Amino acid sequence: MRDPFMEALGLEVVHLAPGEAKVAGRVEKAHLNLHGTAHGGFLYALADSAFALASNSRGPAVALSCRMDYFRPLYPGALVEARAVEVNLSRRTATYRVEVVSEGKLVALFTGTVFRLGGEDVPAGVGNPSQGEA
Repeated sequence: MRDPFMEALGLEVVHLAPGEAKVAGRVEKAHLNLHGTAHGGFLYALADSAFALASNSRGPAVALSCRMDYFRPLYPGALVEARAVEVNLSRRTATYRVEVVSEGKLVALFTGTVFRLGGEDVPAGVGNPSQGEA
């Protein structure tokens, strides 16, 4: 799956499977804010890219809502990875948790929910059966 925005930021898909994705990048000079640390927009784009790949791995989906909390700064040269996992899947929606990690430390946490355009049935053994249809 080619994504020109990811390419422009120097992001690379490390892993892709149904309901999950990992995307990695390195903090470059162009990714810095006025404090000399990784810009929140760069980290958000990294997390959002993993979210998009994971959520579209089961068919077309579009974002309904996203949230990101930032915990620690990153400096030029830092290698950073976004790890997206599906936490809930229903016929119409799915929710993902994306951990942004560098050197084994949690840098930021992103959560996002998508609307599944195809509305396909959830594969057996997948999703959260204790939750009702969204």
